[in-house]
Amino acid sequence: MKNPRQLLKVGLQSLTLIIFVVAASAQAAEFPELGVVPRNGGFRMEGYWVWCGSVIKGDDGKYHMFASRWPKDITFHPGWMTNSEIVRAVADRPEGPYVFQQVVLPARGADYWDGRATHNPSITRHGDTYILFYMGSTHPFDDPPRGVPFALTDPRCIVARSNKRIGVATAKRIEGPWTRYDRPILETKPNSFYSFLTSNPAPVVHDDGSVLLMFKSRRYEGIKHSQMMLGVARAKHYLGPYEVAGGEPVFSANKFGEVEDPFVWKTAEGYEMIAKDMTGKLVGEKHAGVHAKSKDGLRWELAKRPKAWTRKLRWDDGVTQTMGQLERPFLLIENGRPTFLFAATGDGPGGFANMTQSFNVAIPLVHH
Repeated sequence: MKNPRQLLKVGLQSLTLIIFVVAASAQAAEFPELGVVPRNGGFRMEGYWVWCGSVIKGDDGKYHMFASRWPKDITFHPGWMTNSEIVRAVADRPEGPYVFQQVVLPARGADYWDGRATHNPSITRHGDTYILFYMGSTHPFDDPPRGVPFALTDPRCIVARSNKRIGVATAKRIEGPWTRYDRPILETKPNSFYSFLTSNPAPVVHDDGSVLLMFKSRRYEGIKHSQMMLGVARAKHYLGPYEVAGGEPVFSANKFGEVEDPFVWKTAEGYEMIAKDMTGKLVGEKHAGVHAKSKDGLRWELAKRPKAWTRKLRWDDGVTQTMGQLERPFLLIENGRPTFLFAATGDGPGGFANMTQSFNVAIPLVHH
């Protein structure tokens, strides 16, 4: 029989092992696992392409999704640049199904910076004010022809793409009315990494009303545009003024790798981000999800397990399917932790031109 000292030694060794295992598990448990997806959840609309789902719980206890839509008889890509509008849909549960309620930011005329298209909604709240970050654009041409292929080389697309800017709209009630502003909050700047466009806003509004805003950019390279990059801007108030921090992108083809569609949230340790790996350089799989962390929002590092998800979904009807597209991620965060991942997807093997329908999917997250 072992004496008390030996028993104490064994006990301490066991405790050390348990602590080591728990710590290792905590380090490994990075982004939650994707759960089983309700086939009849999410949001779709007959006759429209649907994209960009962003969800918030309202004072009515319901879940409100702000999404982008544009007519299906206009080519998906680049039709979103010229004809997208932001709408609101509602559901009793976070997984949906979401039912269309209203057009939130319709076209309002070519002379407005966001007069012809609104896209990339990201809904949040500060105090009694709902804040809708989004991308807007304009162009001076007629709408694209219906039912006729529409290409990136079309003048409408060229001008609309170069006019993409980030703005905000505000409201006291989720149903509106929404106040729109005459200027974007994040303009382009000559001779910078965001000289061509700003889009894909990923805001974190802090308790004091200040904002950390990650955004997608491109710069002019001659008369062409560069690959996409991610930058960070800051403001003392969500209406601005915003100042781009650091003077350099935080993600680019030369820094980590090319990513798109960021979503950023605040944690006790700093900030976390998920995004779409455009080339597979970061996580080893093209168009999978990448997970990164930062203490200050400017200096980022990949998570220990940087692949947040693949495009393979498990539906509740027993079907496992690799989606052609799975992008524009948005997290519903409740009681301090992510509960649902919302993403835009569509049918087909991949590539926008191969889709016949698109919709927003609600994916439960499983924490271990």
